[in-house]
Amino acid sequence: MKGLSQDFFATDPLECAQHLIGTTLIWGRCSGVVVESEAYLTENDEACHTFKRASTRDFVARNEPGAIYIYLNYGMHWMLNLLVKGGSRSGLILIRALEPKTGIGLMKARRGKEILRGLCSGPGKLTQALDITNRYHEMSICDDSRCRLLPCRTEEIAVVADTRIGITRSADFPWRFTLAESPFVSVRVRNAKARLR
Repeated sequence: MKGLSQDFFATDPLECAQHLIGTTLIWGRCSGVVVESEAYLTENDEACHTFKRASTRDFVARNEPGAIYIYLNYGMHWMLNLLVKGGSRSGLILIRALEPKTGIGLMKARRGKEILRGLCSGPGKLTQALDITNRYHEMSICDDSRCRLLPCRTEEIAVVADTRIGITRSADFPWRFTLAESPFVSVRVRNAKARLR
């Protein structure tokens, strides 16, 4: 099946983050359904790296929609983000959690864990499970055969909006999106604002 094209990421970041829920991320021999995403705007969002990092602003300027943005969080965990650009505003979407589907044995070995629910239930966990590091920074999720996103198989999907996690600035925006009732999310829904899609 053909992966998502740049057009998918040439839209509003909040819409894109919602529509990523239910897609399937394929990374090498592993895959999982995206059950949690988090949107950050490149303008006027104090929680986004572009607010203080010139290098991130340069990344946004020189890359096309669907570019992979990877950074090391607190010197410990790689974070997988995707560039959304081409609509009325641009942004970065953090992939926060997956429901593992294939390559589960490999994920367990990389994580040193056996419980399926905990393999990819957080952005640092999923990058460890999929062996994602900064060597993939600035690649495109739309053009590389090793990694791609497959469209959601159904339109019948309930997505819940909630406030973002682990930030202190602009923390009250309901820009974290989860698959309703999924046991694979990083943190249970706390302040659901709306059901979407």
